[in-house]
Amino acid sequence: MKKDDQLFRISFINQGKVFEVFAKKVYQADLYGFVVIEALQFGKKTELVVDPSEEKLKDEFKGVKRTYIPMHAVIRIDEVDKRGTAKVSDLGDNVSMFPGAVYTPGKSD
Repeated sequence: MKKDDQLFRISFINQGKVFEVFAKKVYQADLYGFVVIEALQFGKKTELVVDPSEEKLKDEFKGVKRTYIPMHAVIRIDEVDKRGTAKVSDLGDNVSMFPGAVYTPGKSD
């Protein structure tokens, strides 16, 4: 598969919900502790069936060139063959965040 054809499904936690989005590029940010998601992929307006959940996400990320997600919020990143439907769902009982911070500064005397 050529690099231009790569597509990723990214699941992450945001404000008590699980977001699932599709993007062409995912990589570790220069900003410590963040993952960059670029070139988000959503359904086209010409498609017959429109999912309200995907439309809400599309509106939320409208005009966003890239987004920075804290590493501890990422549940999973999969490379997939084709785009599915982006969605937001309730967190549920089977998913929980890592306890504590990724980086804790030392004491200052």
